[in-house]
Amino acid sequence: MTTEAEPTHTAEQLEALAATAAVELENASAQEIMRWAAETFGRRLAVTSSMEDAVVAHLASTALPGIDVIFLDTGYHFVETIGTRDAVEATMPVNVITLTPRQSVAEQDAEYGPKLHDRDPDLCCKLRKVEPLNRGLAGYDAWATGLRRDESPTRANTPVVAYDPKRQKVKIAPIARWTQDDVDAYVAANGILLNPLLFDGYASIGCSPESCTRRVLEGEDARSGRWSGAGKTECGIHL
Repeated sequence: MTTEAEPTHTAEQLEALAATAAVELENASAQEIMRWAAETFGRRLAVTSSMEDAVVAHLASTALPGIDVIFLDTGYHFVETIGTRDAVEATMPVNVITLTPRQSVAEQDAEYGPKLHDRDPDLCCKLRKVEPLNRGLAGYDAWATGLRRDESPTRANTPVVAYDPKRQKVKIAPIARWTQDDVDAYVAANGILLNPLLFDGYASIGCSPESCTRRVLEGEDARSGRWSGAGKTECGIHL
């Protein structure tokens, strides 16, 4: 339910809000962080989800029923991921919004050549993830994400609240301090939907194996199965 109403905060106000909240909420629970976000931003708050699980979508829905949950359909997703999105939409009190790139996979192949993800994964992610998300977040003041510090070294310093200068929005990571054990406990306690691929060796789920995702080997961090061998661990959304 993206709204095109005038922003409720200026960029300067958002930056100041984020700086204060980052300190005050560092040791707050995920539920407290989401309640603060809902009370501060109301319907100008959205959640992004890769549909690896519905943990943050569930957290957000308890604070703001009917919240917009943004999903990026890259055109390369596993069928299980699309199925998880559909299940979340059907069973949770959220409004799932599916964003798509400006070009279909076929149109991208025609312009850039096939398998751009093999030759220039950064450009492929920019076209199929970063640009659609930037467009999709235009109507919001803040967005929440499921980033966790324990997922990889590149995420080890993730703040629970930060200012996103690239998009001029507040970025909220309510479960940043959670471990995998915390996630598992929340899932068990609340019957959270999970992508079936999590039970098949995939610890972090992106696009299909032909493009960027493989199973994780024992001892590897959760993000090691993404863009394996490409020297890349992030799509660009969070950098």
